[in-house]
Amino acid sequence: MGAQTRHLKPQRPRRYPLGHLSRGRRQSFDPEQNLSGPELQRVWRSAGALHAAWSSSGRRAGQASTRAFLSPTEGGSNPALNSSLASVLEVCRSKQMPKSTIEAALRMEKTKDVYLLYEGRGPGGSSLLIEALSNSGPKCYSNIKHILNKNGGVMTEGARHYFDKKGVVVVAVEDREKKAVDLERALELAVEAGAEDVKEAEDEDAKNIFKFICEASSLHHVRRKLDSLGLCCVSCALEFIPNTMVQLTDPDMEQAAHLIQALSSYEDVIQVYDNIE
Repeated sequence: MGAQTRHLKPQRPRRYPLGHLSRGRRQSFDPEQNLSGPELQRVWRSAGALHAAWSSSGRRAGQASTRAFLSPTEGGSNPALNSSLASVLEVCRSKQMPKSTIEAALRMEKTKDVYLLYEGRGPGGSSLLIEALSNSGPKCYSNIKHILNKNGGVMTEGARHYFDKKGVVVVAVEDREKKAVDLERALELAVEAGAEDVKEAEDEDAKNIFKFICEASSLHHVRRKLDSLGLCCVSCALEFIPNTMVQLTDPDMEQAAHLIQALSSYEDVIQVYDNIE
C-alpha cells in the first residue's frame, strides 16, 4: 500500500512497516463516497487517514513544533547528557528556528500544557496510540474517550505493546552540493551511518524525502553521521513504529478512517499512530 521499503538487513520476525511513517499530502475524505475494495484503500491512503502526522495552522502548528522536544526531553533537559535532545537542538538551529521558540519548548514542562499519550483499540482489533498536548488532562481524556466510543473505538490499555519507539531522521533527496541522491546511494549511506532501514516518502508538501530509521538511542549518532556524509537532514524525532500489524475488512477500514479523522480533528491531538496494514 505504501512506498516500497528496502531493508538493510535480512528480514527479521519483527516487522517495522515504514509506510506508517509517510507524511503524504492531506486530502479530504468524503464519508458519502460509495467506495469499496481497492478504490476505498486508494482514497484511504491518499487521505493520510492512517499514516500521516496531522498538523494544521494556528495552535496545531505550535504543537507540532513543540512536539519535536517531547520525547527527547524524557531523558532530561540537559543536551550534554541527552543525545536525543542534542540532536533535535542541532537540527532546529540549522533551520534557524528562533531561540525564543526553542527555549519556550524546553520550558514546556513549566507551563500548563502537558504531553499525554493515550492507548486505544479501533475497528477490527487495530491498536492506536494518540499523542496530545493539553492544559487539562481530565478534559482531554474525556473528549478522546468520547470520540473513540462514538466512532467504533475504545480507550484501553495494552496498545503500547504493539509499537516500538524508533528514531526517525528525515533527509532531503539532494545533498548539500545540490546533487540528487537516489535510493541505492541512500541505502549505502544508511549502512555507513548505522541506520536500520531507509525508505522513500513524501512530506506534507508532496516533496520527496528519505526516512532513515534507527534505534532510539542511536538517533543523535545517526543524524550526525548522515550530516557528516553530506546529506541535508530536515528533521529528527522519536516516533512509534508498529511491530504487529492487522488487516481490516473494507467496512472496518472505512470505520477506522472516520475514527482517526475524528481524533485528528480534535485540537489537543498532535499525532495518531496505528498498526493497520
